[in-house]
Amino acid sequence: MYAIIRLKGSVNTRPEIKDTLRMLRLNQINHCVVVEENPTYKGMIQVVKDYVAFGVINADTLAMIMEHRGRLEGGDRLTNEYVAKNSSYKSIKEFAAAVAEGKAKLGDMPGLKPVFRMHPPRKGHKGLKRTYQQGGALGNYGEEIASLVEQMR
Repeated sequence: MYAIIRLKGSVNTRPEIKDTLRMLRLNQINHCVVVEENPTYKGMIQVVKDYVAFGVINADTLAMIMEHRGRLEGGDRLTNEYVAKNSSYKSIKEFAAAVAEGKAKLGDMPGLKPVFRMHPPRKGHKGLKRTYQQGGALGNYGEEIASLVEQMR
């Protein structure tokens, strides 16, 4: 699973990049989506790599995102009680583990919004003009996306 977080705005952005961000449901800065690993999403990430941070997440990171930033339709928080009541899983962590393994999808949880509205990172970004490999905040984090998600929880 990939976590994709939008870090830059849309001023002076090419139309194909805006369209791709819209297709990924990344309409505002600090929005995060979790998508599966397949060639379609990899191509979309390649198009928007200069506007987002992305990386491979594990079940623990997904559970943290869902606990802190998971929202239901109507603005209510995602809770363990809601998960137990509306699915066959007993907790958010159990549901996140199933999603990470590919046994379930985020859409299987009724009422769960597909976009996580993250907080700006604590201590700030490292810089929005350089890639992560160059000491900035954009591009491929790999497994280290968990550190950015932790800052933005």
